[in-house]
Amino acid sequence: MAIDASTPLPSAAPDHASALRELRTVLSAENYEGAVRCAGRLYDALPDKDQLARNVVLVAYGGGKDSSYTLAFVRTMQLILSQEHGATFRMRVATNRHAGMPQAVMDNIDRAYRSLHLLDDPDCELLLIDGQQVRTFDAALPQTDDVVGRNRLDILMTGHRTAADARPTFCNACNLSMVNSFGLAAGYNGGVDLIITGDSQQEQRDYYLWVTRLARKFGLQPPRDMRAGFQGFLASLNNISQAYFADIHGADAPDIIAEHAITTDVRTGLEFFSIYDDTAYASGDHWELLTEFLGFRFDDIAFSFTESDCGNPALMAHLRALKCEHRYGQSYAEGLAGYVEFALSLMRKKEFPPQLMEIMRERYEGRADQMRAAMDAYAAQAYGFTEEQLVAMVHAPFTEKGTNLETYLAAEQQDLLPHAALIHQLLGGSAPTTDGETVRITERLEHLTGLTLDQLKVLYGSSLRLPSLTPAGGELIDAILEGDPHKQVVHTRHSAEGPVVPELLSGR
Repeated sequence: MAIDASTPLPSAAPDHASALRELRTVLSAENYEGAVRCAGRLYDALPDKDQLARNVVLVAYGGGKDSSYTLAFVRTMQLILSQEHGATFRMRVATNRHAGMPQAVMDNIDRAYRSLHLLDDPDCELLLIDGQQVRTFDAALPQTDDVVGRNRLDILMTGHRTAADARPTFCNACNLSMVNSFGLAAGYNGGVDLIITGDSQQEQRDYYLWVTRLARKFGLQPPRDMRAGFQGFLASLNNISQAYFADIHGADAPDIIAEHAITTDVRTGLEFFSIYDDTAYASGDHWELLTEFLGFRFDDIAFSFTESDCGNPALMAHLRALKCEHRYGQSYAEGLAGYVEFALSLMRKKEFPPQLMEIMRERYEGRADQMRAAMDAYAAQAYGFTEEQLVAMVHAPFTEKGTNLETYLAAEQQDLLPHAALIHQLLGGSAPTTDGETVRITERLEHLTGLTLDQLKVLYGSSLRLPSLTPAGGELIDAILEGDPHKQVVHTRHSAEGPVVPELLSGR
């Protein structure tokens, strides 16, 4: 189907026509022409061309700057087809929410929906996914306690396994949850015909091959007759997810492991449709569309370094500063400044507009005390963390038979140091748990970490996985982020008077 972007399009439903006129005023000529081309390709890919409204297309919308532009672009395609044919495909938009997504993100999403006239359009279906629950989007819906609790526990357990290495601590579980939300949204209420993606064909192939190789390496491939297509991709990731969370939470936590299942209940043969070749994502190129038309606001929490829809990168910076203060003999301000420079380099690689990088630099520059207080407040509000619990995480004192226990107690809890042997016995399972002294120490450890005694015992029997310049990649927790681009070698001191040494730092 050929559509001439330079000539007026036939009239369709008045609401669609006016919505398209509004978008044409804020999209550049180049981006609008790209939407016309892409709409033609999408039309050719839809299975039912006689009744366009029977086709359902899925768009994942995280509420950040890039996905907001993607949503506006696909909405333009939907309206173009409506103008051309008098009918159009149904657009299902799904947002996967986690505890690190502040209310400001929900408000950005709501403003975008209103600006694009999606809320009252029967051709649009707006979904909110909280864990395994799928509901109609409503910006006022509160976070669910079960999702917050699950996210909190994943961060604590992974953080203690990795001494609070930023990417695995915050991103491993979140990334697996995001894939599950794709499956849930794609299979919901009769399913969808296509999934829209901004990834190139090469990026899609690379990701599919990475999952396939990871599953093969750890013996997690599904049966041969279940490996094809998106279903096979989900089946492989479900096996990876189940093995990963069994390692993190222990094999004796079947309910927690089951909560992290990835659905495979989608249509056989479901395919992705890429808009990559027809559009550009540089936010500086569509600043007016984002900030004025869609009403996108770069919130002080939700806009955090490379992310514009998540507050967790601020906690990554906080944890790095705490590690430098409590383990490396530096000041909190020095550790924070080092992370800021690292994160700004990531922003440069991602070609962030200079004005956004300057906002981030100014937010942190000379404001370590204020940012520490703000991040402590956010950690408490989003996850119920105390700074004391975060400090315990950066020490990782209980993992790998308590290899860092005495060091942690000497630095942070000196009154417990004489009880180190008892703590080892308690976590190793050889001390009576009903004795008055062990009860008191157990309660203290649970308060210091936010974890139960049983969870601390899981850590005690688990390996400590520290970032390495030459990773062995021998465990699943290492391999999941192998080759991750959000890492960089930095040079720092690990003691006040020690030499400058290289260290592999990760984050967002």
